[in-house]
Amino acid sequence: MSTRLHRFFLAYLMLGAARLIFAADLSADERRLTGYIDEHHGEINALLEQAVRIDSATENLEGVKKVGALYRGELDQIGFATRWIDMPVELKRAGHLFASRTGTHGKRLLLIGHLDTVLPGGTWRVEGNRAYGAGAGDMKGGDTVLLVALKALASIGALDGTQITVAFTGDEESAGHPIDISRRDLIEAAKNSDYALAFENAVRDTATVARRGSSNWRLEVSGIQGHSSAIFSAAFGDGAIYEAARILNSFREQLRKEDGLTFSPAMILGGTDVEASGNGGTASGKGNVIARTAIVKGDLRFSSPEQLARARATMTEIASHNLRRTSAKLTFEDSYPAMEATPANLALLDQLSQVSVDLGFGKVAACDPKERGAGDVSFVAPIIPSLDGLGARGGGAHTPGDFADTKSLPELAKRTAILIYRMTR
Repeated sequence: MSTRLHRFFLAYLMLGAARLIFAADLSADERRLTGYIDEHHGEINALLEQAVRIDSATENLEGVKKVGALYRGELDQIGFATRWIDMPVELKRAGHLFASRTGTHGKRLLLIGHLDTVLPGGTWRVEGNRAYGAGAGDMKGGDTVLLVALKALASIGALDGTQITVAFTGDEESAGHPIDISRRDLIEAAKNSDYALAFENAVRDTATVARRGSSNWRLEVSGIQGHSSAIFSAAFGDGAIYEAARILNSFREQLRKEDGLTFSPAMILGGTDVEASGNGGTASGKGNVIARTAIVKGDLRFSSPEQLARARATMTEIASHNLRRTSAKLTFEDSYPAMEATPANLALLDQLSQVSVDLGFGKVAACDPKERGAGDVSFVAPIIPSLDGLGARGGGAHTPGDFADTKSLPELAKRTAILIYRMTR
């Protein structure tokens, strides 16, 4: 036998021994869970493909409902009582899918996913272990992990007697306003639960005990319209666009100093005539005319309520000292609160990490909150211990290159199934 072949067989035997050791850390029921997921590997990818092939951008209300119908069928089959919760018409949101089981075994769990995507979609392609399509990673891959884990639990009767609520929101990527309506049912579910597990995309071998919140802002700047040759004069001043540029650059210089805070102007319109509506708008103006109006829309990502308050105070102060013959109006809109790390969240992470070790997958560390944006878990984290980032590994979230690592899905489904099993005994 060659030296190279000898080393290969030695490594193979060592790997087999390691798997036996880890398997010894799993109960008989837990081994049955992992066996079910191994046997249904093909169905995992098929479910993900079905969901990704449905265009469910937040604004596509019918598409969001179609994904909800797909998942509802999966949950109905394993004994959940399902219901669709419509939102008021004025919110312009599709609604949410909720499912529940009632019982008294173990901890009461709230499991959170979402149906919508940032970008329009409906296409699907696979390259090796990468499945591409809008929402493949964020977060239809995570929804798939959750559903497969629940199907595995159902296959051995481990859902019987448990109290589990599954909440698939239809507008996570752009929450309907007012928030107290669009997130009312999620918050009520948290009040009747002991723990929350959320399935946003995984970041490497980490899980999320804290994540940043988001707040929207809108800047409206007015100036004096006139002949371009008179700009900077006492009569006409600096114009709306120069003032908007000054404010934005001052935001950039001052807000970037805070660790964990990001500031992003997402859309700017300027000219003599400007209209902004929803996610778009129009602007017109001739090169020889001083701009009368500028409108900028963007968001803030923050680590704590205190950091948000400081950022808003700084922005308001900057916008209040205007260039000549200009004025500015700055408004804010609350969106997602920050999820702060707590001892209870860290203890929940320890439970997940132990499951991962017992499966032979290694420890799970806490994700740096700066790597995470806002998420639905932030609405329930002040109420109950919460953990996020349990979904699919992948990349390209919020871009045309969004993908899920299909190789990771069975591993993550096993981890989820055993975590739920242990928490509900």
